[in-house]
Amino acid sequence: MELINGKYSLEGGINPLDLCQQYGTPLYVYESGKMKQQYERLTKAFSYPKVKIHYACKALSNLAVMRLFREMGAGLDCVSIEEVKLGLMAGYPAHEILYTPNFAGADEFETAVQLGVKINLDAIPMLENWGLHHKEIPICLRINPHLMAGGNEKISVGHIDSKFGISIHQLPHALRIVESQGLKVEGLHMHTGSDILDIDVFIRGAEILFDTASKFPDLEYIDLGSGFKVPYKADDIETDVEELGEKLSLRFAEFCKEYGRELTLVFEPGKFLVSESGFLFAKCTLVKQTTSTVFVGLNTGLNHLIRPMFYGSYHKIVNVSEPSFKPRIYTVVGNICETDTFGNDRRIPEVVEGDVICFYNAGAYGWMMASNYNSRPRPAEVLIHEGKAFLIRKRESLEDLMQNQIPLPA
Repeated sequence: MELINGKYSLEGGINPLDLCQQYGTPLYVYESGKMKQQYERLTKAFSYPKVKIHYACKALSNLAVMRLFREMGAGLDCVSIEEVKLGLMAGYPAHEILYTPNFAGADEFETAVQLGVKINLDAIPMLENWGLHHKEIPICLRINPHLMAGGNEKISVGHIDSKFGISIHQLPHALRIVESQGLKVEGLHMHTGSDILDIDVFIRGAEILFDTASKFPDLEYIDLGSGFKVPYKADDIETDVEELGEKLSLRFAEFCKEYGRELTLVFEPGKFLVSESGFLFAKCTLVKQTTSTVFVGLNTGLNHLIRPMFYGSYHKIVNVSEPSFKPRIYTVVGNICETDTFGNDRRIPEVVEGDVICFYNAGAYGWMMASNYNSRPRPAEVLIHEGKAFLIRKRESLEDLMQNQIPLPA
């Protein structure tokens, strides 16, 4: 979304205020052009010929969005059996879906086997169990490289205290299980976290997997996860994927020569592909001045966008209705009966009741982490595709919240 001649405009010249009028607020809006731009930027960054992008659909698992990435040529990274089923509904071939759960039950793995998707194991007990029941089915192993990445413990998942993956120090144990039970390991995987700026983190992680790969003769792919940082504010820094592509393409080609054949290099971005494509529009319900600050209250809250409260994440906030008004300093808050502050001391053009306020970078982990807390319905979703706006999820109603509740007998 851009400010053009004093008015905000979405892809195709669509006026966001018109969408808010048509579909109501709060409202999530996504731009498919930005998704495509991010996907092509990443794929073009690598000169190595066998690079595969798996869309990490936990970031935004709306079927319309999943289908878009399938049409672009992406595979799918899924962390639950429900995401796997959605991926199949979206048209992904089973062999292009990698199921990477965490602490999932044996029943989920059995379902994944029946559905025919690729399976990633991240614990010694699951590996032992695999040999008892499905030794004929190839697997991928998720390795914890013990690398701290991203600088935020809440979004770093490759450090020594992480619950994710098989510790690199447990590799001898894993190897004994693989060899004694005759398992076929077709892939190695790692994911160190989000918002990684230092591409050397990827290189160091890759070197750990390259060293590990020498112990597995039947590999077909190596998956380096994702964690690419996107900009959240003006002049913000981001992961240099072009430099990463240049360096890693050369190193991966060298590794494959040493290994004896070309493997596929896999990445599984989610936020990188959809974060900047999304916006959350909400309406100001009240401007409230206290002895210490001026609050802008909205008809949304942590029930619709929890990232600022959960991760301390920054989202640019603008006044869509009156972008040319003189700026004032506000604390922007939600309507939930909790402390749900979106931003403190934000300079925003003067807001009055009824103005539409917009949060940027709402495409990833926005609607997907939304809830019905305070019994409030979740917003509608709109996708702008090829210059037209499409409703891709209806707004929930109180009836939707009640449909699975069963009252006690009278």
